[in-house]
Amino acid sequence: MPAEPATPSSVDLDDPGSQTARRVVGVLALATVIPVLYLPGTIHNFFDLKIYMKAMDWWAAGNPLYDYAQPDRVQGELFFTYPPFAALLLLPFAALKLGATVVIFTGLTLLGVAVTTKWLLDPVIRRHRLPQLFTLAVGVLSVLAVESTRETITFGQINMLLVVLILADLLFAVPRGSRWAGVGIGLAAALKLFPAIFVVYLLASRRWRAAVVAGATAAGATLLAAAVAPGDSWRFWTHELWATDRVGRTDYTGNQSLFGLLSRLTAPEEPSRLIWLALVAAVAGYGLWRAVRAAQAGDALTGLTLTGLVAALISPITWTHHIYWFIPAVVILIDATLSTDPRTAVGARRRRRLGLLSLGTSAIIVYGVVSFYDFGIAPVPTSTPWEFLLRNVYVLLCLVLLVVLPVRPGADLPRNKDPKPTTRPQTPIHH
Repeated sequence: MPAEPATPSSVDLDDPGSQTARRVVGVLALATVIPVLYLPGTIHNFFDLKIYMKAMDWWAAGNPLYDYAQPDRVQGELFFTYPPFAALLLLPFAALKLGATVVIFTGLTLLGVAVTTKWLLDPVIRRHRLPQLFTLAVGVLSVLAVESTRETITFGQINMLLVVLILADLLFAVPRGSRWAGVGIGLAAALKLFPAIFVVYLLASRRWRAAVVAGATAAGATLLAAAVAPGDSWRFWTHELWATDRVGRTDYTGNQSLFGLLSRLTAPEEPSRLIWLALVAAVAGYGLWRAVRAAQAGDALTGLTLTGLVAALISPITWTHHIYWFIPAVVILIDATLSTDPRTAVGARRRRRLGLLSLGTSAIIVYGVVSFYDFGIAPVPTSTPWEFLLRNVYVLLCLVLLVVLPVRPGADLPRNKDPKPTTRPQTPIHH
């Protein structure tokens, strides 16, 4: 009797050409959706970059850097708030036309997105034998859809430079014991104060040499800026650093930190500093404890991600484009989901929880908290509970991830490019 012919559906499922075609169509479909998120009305027209460049023109003309003030209809005046070392790196762009600077900043940010996404996904691709090109393409496009990336690109921010420096240090240089370990974090901390938390993380995880190198690098860059611009440097470190009114109101929706949440609770009054400091101590202590445990378990990515979430929570001002750390958190959740054995009842439930958490986190960070609102809205105490929840969603998500983000023991261990399948995939540990 002749064999029964295969159905078209079974042929399609097993045909490599058909799989490739479906992947190409999927990537193209995603690529056509992403630009919609960058349409006028949802972007910022390189607002911050324009301020930087005007401040550089002002400084290049011989004026004190931190005297620059740009009139603004919402905040009254806008200032240059970065450390002097960042100004040294920005100053050469004053010689270029604004359009050229926009192209360079955007191009470097896109390159940073591609490189860092590859760093995050390569271990997951190897571990689970995922199609490399397809997975990387979907990953890069998905990162471009995330609000923090959109805000970084359309404000003209330098966040991706900081991310590249931090990830290169903590994913490669530090685990390998490189003599350069700590340099990236030190440079990032000299450019912007936010990354200084990673020096604390190095100390807490007993990476003594890397911590010393990071501190020395930050100090060296700061001293270089002081040698070039002594007056501006003295003014920044003794006065402007502590003048919180220069960075805008703390109760704006865009400020997704613990202090921002408290400010929205008490607006128009200032929140209690004692309550804030108590929360900062609790969050920093718990978050860094979990981060160190992750590092000790051989999971560098979870350790640095938890540290980034701590930084976002404890900083007085955390604009949405600062919180890149949701992106590696999603990668960790996806990897943990795929690594959990679904053949037991406990494993199946855990896999479901991790999968739902990764999907929920992805949906929140793509939709965003301010992209479809007025960035400068400062809710009053009469706001509805639902509106208050929405306007603090990143703060709450940071707190949730700080508690539930799984530690993957041995995630840093080298793996063969073509590993043998295991009968029992590794189950992530939850605290």
